[in-house]
Amino acid sequence: MTELVETDAGTARITWHRAGKPAEKHEKTAVKAEKTDETAKAARLVLAVSHGAGGGIEARDLRALAAVLPAHGVTVALVEQPWRVAGKKLAPAPKTLDAGWRGLWPALAAPGLPVVAGGRSAGARVACRTATELGAHAVLALSFPLHPPGRPEKSRAGELLGAGVPTLVVQGGNDPFGRPGEFPQQTPPGSYELVEVPYGDHGFAVPKRAPVGQEQALTVITDGVLKWVSSLA
Repeated sequence: MTELVETDAGTARITWHRAGKPAEKHEKTAVKAEKTDETAKAARLVLAVSHGAGGGIEARDLRALAAVLPAHGVTVALVEQPWRVAGKKLAPAPKTLDAGWRGLWPALAAPGLPVVAGGRSAGARVACRTATELGAHAVLALSFPLHPPGRPEKSRAGELLGAGVPTLVVQGGNDPFGRPGEFPQQTPPGSYELVEVPYGDHGFAVPKRAPVGQEQALTVITDGVLKWVSSLA
């Protein structure tokens, strides 16, 4: 189900994948929803994830989460920022992205469940910057852009460490925007957790010759996120 939401930054769109209902088919998603003889679990939280500055909710990791998590009691809300809904090719300034996310929040919280704020790349930065203000239950940062490629001195670690809520980073082992080993020491300890996707790039694509296949890489993501959200309860 899709929902249009008016924000100060324009019209945004939420595509809902609700827990407690059969998983929808995603033809291009390598990870398949788990088969079970049991009824899908009732929703216990909402995972809201937005896209990055260079793509939309068709990203492989977002599709995989939407295909797998609803069967485990997690409603997944795939969020399209107003600039993307309007068909623009370039993302606006961070303050405009934040304004769009703030405007969406009441719709994300409407089910009356704890909301995990998430996103990939630029969307992860938005989630971190606004988590405390909006009362997010936690933050999921997919492919957090720790720094521009080749510019480690331009660190954005402050945004990640300042989220103020439990945070999970899922990062490709070969991400030019920040490899797992580049992430800062946690102050205070336990301020975030990190799951590495072996050989994955910024979009979690793995080379054809890698010992880990694409489907395995996506399973690392969905398994890691599922384990983490289960611990939040």
